[in-house]
Amino acid sequence: MKDIKVEISLFTQAYEMIFKKLLAWFQTFALMIPNFISAILIFMTFSILARFAKRMSHKILLKTSISEDIILILTRILSIVIILVGVFFCLGILHLEKTVTSLLAGAGIIGLALSFAFQDLATNLISGFMLAVKKPFKVGDHVETNSYSGIISEIDIRAIHIKTFEGQEVIIPSKEVFQKPIKNFTTFGERRIEFVVGVSYTDDLEKVANLAKVALESVPGRDTSKNVEVYFDNFGETSVNLILRLWVNLTLTKNVSLVKHNAIINIQKLFRANSIVIPFPARLQEDTSTEPQHPSILKLEDSNL
Repeated sequence: MKDIKVEISLFTQAYEMIFKKLLAWFQTFALMIPNFISAILIFMTFSILARFAKRMSHKILLKTSISEDIILILTRILSIVIILVGVFFCLGILHLEKTVTSLLAGAGIIGLALSFAFQDLATNLISGFMLAVKKPFKVGDHVETNSYSGIISEIDIRAIHIKTFEGQEVIIPSKEVFQKPIKNFTTFGERRIEFVVGVSYTDDLEKVANLAKVALESVPGRDTSKNVEVYFDNFGETSVNLILRLWVNLTLTKNVSLVKHNAIINIQKLFRANSIVIPFPARLQEDTSTEPQHPSILKLEDSNL
């Protein structure tokens, strides 16, 4: 009988303890119902605010020159930030300040770990974002960067796609493009062509300069709004060197190499017609001449080659 009474007593004590605990939880829950309702309402308010801010910021940013990819990223980040602020408000209303502190500390640790793990990816994303904002180039521009030259075929956040003139596609990480020099040959819509030609010491230099100007001015495809330039540069080993310059309007002429090709042909024809001597380079003379002490000179005669 005593054992039965002891068991009944222990059962009663356990029951009373559980009942008191459940009652305390129920009372706490009843007291927190207004806070739960307030938290739910606040979260819904911030969710609506996030959607509204995302929609309005998207409309506003579309009026700027920022690319569509950057706009989507910015509006998405804005929406997430607003929702996170709402979550922290809700946790504060529910008296879960310690949870908020733990979440912030955990987010900091996770962010630090991710920054080390995805350092290159993050750098490329940030560099791509800065390139999209500054816009130093656009699709279709002729650029030269990281020892590659070609036409930009695609721009995304992480990389720049360039189609080289050899028909190859080169994908360069945004970090490499952002941190290193880049030449954009399309920005100003014009390109200067410069090359050097040597003439014999025995030729009349004034006549040579005048003939060179005439030859350049008749080059097809050159920009006629700019004057051609002809300057004697220096005295070489076997020739007096002449710098020739002319401009090309890229909106009218796309093939710059063809313009230079025509310029060289015009120079060669006009010099040959007027018996202007274009010497061999010194190294070529040493290879072809039987008397090195008297270097031979190539004279372009007015004859068919």
